[in-house]
Amino acid sequence: MSATIVRRGAAVLAAAAAVAATVAVAPAAAAQELEPEQLAQRVGIDQRLGAELPLRLPFVDETGAAVTLGEVIGERPAVLALVYYHCPMLCGLVLDGLTANLDRLGLAVGTDFDIVTVSIDPQETPAAAAAKKGEYVARYGFQVGSLERGWHALTGPPESIERLARTVGFRYVYDEASNEFAHGAAILVVTPEGTVSRYFYGVEYPPRDLRLALVEASQNRIGSLVDQVFLLCYRYDPALGRYTFAVWTALRVAGVLTLLALGGFIAVSLRRERRTAAAPGGCDEPR
Repeated sequence: MSATIVRRGAAVLAAAAAVAATVAVAPAAAAQELEPEQLAQRVGIDQRLGAELPLRLPFVDETGAAVTLGEVIGERPAVLALVYYHCPMLCGLVLDGLTANLDRLGLAVGTDFDIVTVSIDPQETPAAAAAKKGEYVARYGFQVGSLERGWHALTGPPESIERLARTVGFRYVYDEASNEFAHGAAILVVTPEGTVSRYFYGVEYPPRDLRLALVEASQNRIGSLVDQVFLLCYRYDPALGRYTFAVWTALRVAGVLTLLALGGFIAVSLRRERRTAAAPGGCDEPR
């Protein structure tokens, strides 16, 4: 096993342990600065399902252009991630988890949905956003459609960042000693109207769950009939941040499908019987 794989595995395990506590501190120094009680009170992710994003908030995209949040969220459902681009570990794992399975979604970035990353560090520049986005475009852009067009990497003033974070329940702390942030790990799915629809915790996001969330957020404007059936059989569990199998709903769906199949079989059988009876010589004449 190569040293690279070992380092990667260690990083993932460390991140998973941090996320299990619903918070993560980027560097070890920050973890020493903040007591557990402080972390529980000041760092975490509070689900705000149904919250309306403040779409008029001003930001700057990776090209240096001034935009509002509503200009990058509005045409399609979007995956929203609050990160910072020089984060030494956790944010990179969040973005790795998001982009690694994009080609397995069966949906195209920039056509079916968008990705919006917002830096929680007001000191970061559009150049930093462009550099981070460029890493992933170079790595995955050929697989997932127009990742260049569909990914909006934003930076902004403290007021915009803080209001957006409060709206979606993303609590974080800046540690002056290390110049890093303590924060949670999650991505959000939002509707084209800017409503918070789903949360996915941690650094790995099952493609099936993310696809179903995007289909739901689009109000079925994307996806297929198979997705609609899955949405009948699976329900989103806010406590777990993922879709779980709804046993009773699935049984009801299976029952309805069975009745429809049985009804179809009976209808076809009766039609054949009538055709046979109506055909010349189809029935024996009574003696």
